[in-house]
Amino acid sequence: METTQTTQRFEVTTFKPGHTHDVVSLWRDSMQEAIGIPPVHTFESQAFFLNHILPETHKIYVALSNETRLSVAFVAISDSEINQLYVHRKFQSMGIGSQLLAMAKQQSSGRLSLRTFENNIRAQQFYERHGFVAIGGDAENEEGLPDILYEWRR
Repeated sequence: METTQTTQRFEVTTFKPGHTHDVVSLWRDSMQEAIGIPPVHTFESQAFFLNHILPETHKIYVALSNETRLSVAFVAISDSEINQLYVHRKFQSMGIGSQLLAMAKQQSSGRLSLRTFENNIRAQQFYERHGFVAIGGDAENEEGLPDILYEWRR
């Protein structure tokens, strides 16, 4: 089922393979800026993950700029987890991350968990502003960086 929500600047729609290049590009750029290291995966492996692995367990939504029609943010959600949430740096602080997070909460079972890197202070502040609480963390990720496990409950 396709979902579409439109604001003045953005349209949120269900991910389609045609969004892959823009989404992977913004994912890689946003992540590198947020954590300060180059991506550990190739562009191709992230595209494969986005198209073939993630959709098996998560719904993926893309925010498109109404002006350029390019992908400026995306979120991958299940009823209990936010697996990915990235907003292109030029489009941060415009409300799109909050809109995607609200969608995730609305579609959740009443509880959501997510992880963010310890050195990504901006993301931590964002999630905490939206009611998420740190409940743990570790460095068991492919980047080898300490992360924080967050949880939100309705």
